[in-house]
Amino acid sequence: MPDPMRIEITAVAQVVAGHVDPVDDFQGGVESIIRLNEDFPLETLAGLEDFSHLEVVWHFHRANPADVALHARSPRNNPDWPATGTFAHRNHRRPNQLAVSHPKLVRVDGRDLHVTDLDAVIGTPVFDVLPYFPVMGPRGQVHVPTWVDEMLGRYWDTSDEKA
Repeated sequence: MPDPMRIEITAVAQVVAGHVDPVDDFQGGVESIIRLNEDFPLETLAGLEDFSHLEVVWHFHRANPADVALHARSPRNNPDWPATGTFAHRNHRRPNQLAVSHPKLVRVDGRDLHVTDLDAVIGTPVFDVLPYFPVMGPRGQVHVPTWVDEMLGRYWDTSDEKA
């Protein structure tokens, strides 16, 4: 009998255009392409173009399993921010090295999903693509510690805004 605490998953798509290298900031202004694998019929994308945003589940494929850090540490190793545990971070040091992004869907062109604000790099395996339903998003007021906004203040800036 299979172990219900373990699953084996196969990527449904891959990022084929967009960011070349992982960076901490300046993720904005780049159009990426997520290409659906050929073993899925095109009709699996029918109706997706009616949504403005997606939820994309992907793997930090360029991370090393040795990068996983099961302890508290300061975000980006900045001593000005409090040490927080693994599950209070959204980076490649998580146990399964998975991420979720919410890119804007620009257009669907055959198997290609053209998106902006995807923080995965070329070659990234994508394990699921879902339409974003606002009604299924967070309910009530959302709050985060102050270090989150301090750390990510330039995350969606474009690279030409670095100066």
